[in-house]
Amino acid sequence: MSEELKKINDIVKKKSVFIDALLEEAKKVIVGQTYVLERLLIGVLTGGHILLEGVPGLGKTLSIKTLS
Repeated sequence: MSEELKKINDIVKKKSVFIDALLEEAKKVIVGQTYVLERLLIGVLTGGHILLEGVPGLGKTLSIKTLS
């Protein structure tokens, strides 16, 4: 069973390389909001819905535009 898990982990690592590159590019525009960017990306990749709330000036709109 652990050999199967190793194979699955290797496949996931190979197929998810683009995520790190995507986050690094987004971090160039959105500074200090890593948690938000990760959660937005999870929502996009899973086809879910995301509700962003917060006070003005936190970069909500810019985050969405950058990720899109």
